[in-house]
This record gives sequence, C-alpha cells and structure tokens, in this order.
Amino acid sequence: MKHLMLSVAAGAMTLGLASTGTIDSASAQDKTEVRWATSSTGSSGYRALTSLANMLNNQMDTLDITVMPTPGAAASVRGFAGGQFDGYYGADVAFHEIANNGGRYEGFADQEHEQQMTQSFWAYTLEVGLGVLAEDTDELQSWQDLNGKPVFTSPAPWDTRAALERAMRAAGVEHEYVELDTGLAAQSLEDGTIEAMIIYTAGETSPSPWIQEAMMSADMDALNPSSEELDMLDEAGIGTVEVPPGVFDDQIGDPAILVPFFYGFHVGTNFSEDEVYEMLVTIEENAEELAESDPSFSQVRDDMVEMQLRGIRSAGETIPIHPGLAKFLRENDAWNADWDGRIASMD
Repeated sequence: MKHLMLSVAAGAMTLGLASTGTIDSASAQDKTEVRWATSSTGSSGYRALTSLANMLNNQMDTLDITVMPTPGAAASVRGFAGGQFDGYYGADVAFHEIANNGGRYEGFADQEHEQQMTQSFWAYTLEVGLGVLAEDTDELQSWQDLNGKPVFTSPAPWDTRAALERAMRAAGVEHEYVELDTGLAAQSLEDGTIEAMIIYTAGETSPSPWIQEAMMSADMDALNPSSEELDMLDEAGIGTVEVPPGVFDDQIGDPAILVPFFYGFHVGTNFSEDEVYEMLVTIEENAEELAESDPSFSQVRDDMVEMQLRGIRSAGETIPIHPGLAKFLRENDAWNADWDGRIASMD
C-alpha cells in the first residue's frame, strides 16, 4: 500500500516532518504527494486541517503535509474537481447544492471533472447563527426583525453563509446581504454598516478565530430565532442546538441557538480503499490528541464511528461514499447495507 506524502506548498504553512525527517530515494516512488485544500487562514477549516495534518504527519510514515488555503470551501471543492488539489474541505450543504445543480454550484454537474469526489472523513459540525450589538437587543429580538436590514452572513463562497442563508429563508427572513472582509465585521457592526453578523462554532466547542476576534472588538450578543421561527425551521427539517455562553468566553449573555451542518476533510478515488482506511484508523487512534490540538475534533474524540454515520446521513444520496470509509464502518460493525449502492466505483 502506498504511503501518503503531504507536502507544504508555497504560500501554505510548513508543518513538522515525520520522525525520519527525510525521504530516502529508494522509497520515494512509493509516496503520494497530497495537496489538501481548505478554507482561508483564520477560518475554522484552516485551523482544523493544520491540526489534522500535524497529527497524520507524526503518526503515519514519511508525511510532509500541504495545507492549501483557498478563498472558501467552495473553492477547495472546485479546485479538487479540476485537479488542482488532492483533497478538499466539503460540507453536506455543498453536496446537496451539487446534487441539485443549484446555488453556488449551478452548472457544476454539467462540467467535466478530472477527479471524482467522495465522502471520506467527516470531522465535525459547524453551528451557525446570528450576533448583534448588545445595545440593540431591545430592538432586535428575533431573526425576522432583520427583514430589510443589512446582514453579513460570511463571505459569499463560504458554506457557513449557504447554511445560514438557507435557515434564514426557512424562517421567513428577507434581509440584505452585505459582502465584507471578515476582519471588518466588528467595525461594520459598530458603525451601522450592518445590523447583524454570523456567529458560529465548530463541534459546539470552539468559535472560529475571526469570530473570537470580532467578539473581542465589539460588545455583542446572540440574536436567537423566536419560538415561531424555531417551528418554521423544524418544519423545513433544519435542526438547532444550544451553545452555552462559556463557549464564546462569556462574551454573550444567553445560550446561542445555532443551526448545525456537517463538515469533512475529504479525498476522492485518487486514494485507494486501503489508504483511506489507514487514515481513518489513525485518526480514531489519535482522536484525543486531535481534540487537544483543536476542540473542533471533540465529536470525533467522543465517537469517531457515530460522527461518520451522522455525516453520511446528512449528505444523503448526494456524493458517493469512499470504499475506505465503507470498510472502516464495516470493521466497526456500523455499516448500513442500504448504502451498498452508494459506494464510489474505483474504476
């Protein structure tokens, strides 16, 4: 079985090498170089892939990891399909858009792609919601209070925006989307350019770094959906979770009601069944270390198998399941035979 060699590209960050530190020429032809794309620096995805890459580099043979930041997860998906990357950062919300040939991916299914996407590793949920200035909470008490108002729901290509916008539409919110650099969000909230902005966590445990910075810059509180809006979300099949203020370092007063969706670091049929299986086993064996490095992986630490099952269920019949993930679940007596027809062909 080929080993995986992940090498750091220019513009990406250099991560620690495996214990050997070098790759001998005799075995070089057995290595596979992997350029793994994720979201932009400062995002949850970039932070999480850096932790994952460090762990794999230390625990598997001769790993030299490439973490490739892109403008957003959608760019990583398109780049992977076009052969620019060997791994990508993909969410269930994106997979449904791709399967429906709509949203940010309208026309994507009609294009020829160099690589077949698969589901191969579900890493965590991201939970999205809304934040407003604490001084505005008397005026803004529900999501529909944002009707007609300017709101920043993440940069346009991001899955977090797609997930939050979907939930807001289901709750009957008709806001004005404002495009911003993430570093300007807090100032824009304070000067009234926007009335609300996205807040989100990874694994219900850790806000994205840029969200943490925004909350340190502006006195914010969560804007939660009303009971009526929660019913509307439920009718649309959109679940919610309550994230306590402590997760946001008590920078909000009440628990935040957020909408979860599933994220993974995936590869395609460019990886063999055994390569993906070995990677998943390594992740499970070192999940405690991963969660210590990045709390986003706490769900994998608590139950790696269940996290994969939840991700597959959320994706539905959208993107094929990698045979290596199927093997991992079979080895753990967790495979659903109804999914046999959804396994990707390696031909």
